[in-house]
Amino acid sequence: MLWSLSFALLLWNPSVSNAQGSNKAQQYSFDNLPTVKGTAFKKDTINILSYGAKNDGITLNTKSINAAIQAMSKKGGGVVVIPAGLWLTGPVELKSNVNLHLQKNSLLQFSKDFKQYELVKGNWEGFPQMRNQSPIWANQEVNIAITGFGIIDGGGDAWRMVKRDKLTESQWKKLLASGGIVSEDKKIWYPSALTMKGSKMKDAGKISPEKTPEFYESIKDFLRPNLMVLNRCKQILLEGVTFQNSPAWNLHPLMSEDLIVRNVYVKNPWYAQNGDGIDIESCKNVLIEGSTFDVGDDGICIKSGRDAAGRERGMPTENVVIRNSTVYHAHGGFVIGSEMSGGAKNIFISDCTFIGTDIGLRFKTTRGRGGVVENIYAKNINMKDIAGEAILFDMYYAAVDPVPLTGEQRLAPKVELLPVTEETPIFRKFYIQNIVCDGASKAVFIRGLPEMSISDIYLDNLVIKADEGVDIQEAKNIHLTNAHLDIPGAKPLLYIQNGKSINFKNIDYTNAELLLRVSGAENKDLKISDTGTTKAKVLSEFTHGAKPEVFEIKKTKK
Repeated sequence: MLWSLSFALLLWNPSVSNAQGSNKAQQYSFDNLPTVKGTAFKKDTINILSYGAKNDGITLNTKSINAAIQAMSKKGGGVVVIPAGLWLTGPVELKSNVNLHLQKNSLLQFSKDFKQYELVKGNWEGFPQMRNQSPIWANQEVNIAITGFGIIDGGGDAWRMVKRDKLTESQWKKLLASGGIVSEDKKIWYPSALTMKGSKMKDAGKISPEKTPEFYESIKDFLRPNLMVLNRCKQILLEGVTFQNSPAWNLHPLMSEDLIVRNVYVKNPWYAQNGDGIDIESCKNVLIEGSTFDVGDDGICIKSGRDAAGRERGMPTENVVIRNSTVYHAHGGFVIGSEMSGGAKNIFISDCTFIGTDIGLRFKTTRGRGGVVENIYAKNINMKDIAGEAILFDMYYAAVDPVPLTGEQRLAPKVELLPVTEETPIFRKFYIQNIVCDGASKAVFIRGLPEMSISDIYLDNLVIKADEGVDIQEAKNIHLTNAHLDIPGAKPLLYIQNGKSINFKNIDYTNAELLLRVSGAENKDLKISDTGTTKAKVLSEFTHGAKPEVFEIKKTKK
């Protein structure tokens, strides 16, 4: 069966009130979108019981499962069945033309014995690195699938370090009683001394000539694998299965093409460090639908390599459709970055719900990345109980949790103008509409760089209840249209720092101590129209070199 991205978007209509935005949105919505090639398998079936597998939770079934997969692939393909039961195993390698099918009440449990996982050359956060072999992996395979109704458990709790501030007192005491080592400041628990040793090194897993096999062995426990890595594969289907408890990222398709993820459940403890749901890295032609994510880091994330290594790879993630999915706990519901040095384009997310995530729509990068992120569309997104920003664009990503822990102090980044180079990231052409958010710390945050403004963002039809309003810094050609902001006593409701061509139209709000604050000497062409002013005690305020003449009220209403 062929799944057409063009067909998938027949109901998509990312029109924007602004005429310029509408034309651009139409241009990128329907033209030249490729198809996602589906998988197809023979009906031939092998049950892993035929290869000696035992579901007693004690027998290690690594050889049995892999032998069944290899035999089926050599026969030309078909279905390898994992029946009901608890199946203990080491790493499983997927092979071309094989559908690994988990029947109801099946649990594929990956061993917590680190000796089962060889150290291999892999990729971590956009860099080539030495890692432990992923529990599920495939390299340059074609027409592969994991389907069914069972659960795949990565045994991640044996690998992950844990921050004390993310557990209750009783949970922390239970963790300490299980063994492991605690840091000198008593704030981090490590599963082993090798994990602790690796954590104290910069780029510990980075592959370099001076590092010997003995060195990597000395920090082996720290080099956590992703639960599933599919490297340079084509025609992939993940359907119906639960993926949970990963050592690091959960699902990691890397430099792959034609991926369908349907009706999966991706689950990690909320305190799971680096416990991302799915990281789509340098992939082309992707459809994610009907899936649920409840994890310890970013939920659904787009990546394309990091810094010089990502730019050299030069493979953007492109042509991605995400729809009818739910994200519960996560650092971000839908995320692009921060490792996006190869670029990202033609990404469409619609009809999704985020509940309890730190940030709703999260777009992040930083100096040094380079890369271009453009033609991003989001529509019909519902959010509830967002701890941070409902919508965030930030080019000062600092590799920390998006919401500070209790008592944690963070300084604002130093603002300085640097030369534009290949290391300067570019964010542009975002079209976001029909967003409803019931509760957030801040409604919208947009922060570019002095040398590279975020540009061409069209936000239309937003209803957001939050503690703070809209914050726009170092940005140009930003359009906020048809927004209801429920932010009682906002001071200010709208903030602009060094913005150019910023347009607010038809903004409804509860009330405000201050409607607009403008800061900085580089502001130009700021407009508000079709917006009432009587509910604001003070209309505008200009600071740090901003001049009143850059601001224009075109039309007002009560």
